[in-house]
Amino acid sequence: MKGDALDPKGLIREAYRIEGITEPECRSIFLDWALSMPTDVDTGVSIGGLLAQYGKEADHPMTGVLRSGLESAGKPKRRGGYKTRPR
Repeated sequence: MKGDALDPKGLIREAYRIEGITEPECRSIFLDWALSMPTDVDTGVSIGGLLAQYGKEADHPMTGVLRSGLESAGKPKRRGGYKTRPR
């Protein structure tokens, strides 16, 4: 079963279902989630929505990872590429 608009692959949902998951494993899953999100999506809003959906499990390591991600979230800025090279 696929996820929803906030979690298209269902990665975050599955992380919450894994019994005994550790914080490093949650960080890895979070990174996969973040890299799979479209670039036009505001990750801060998405993380906030995921916290609203799953944040009631305060002692789960993924909740801590999501909170950390929310603190440092921002719209990604493209760095490098042909537009920044001198002509």
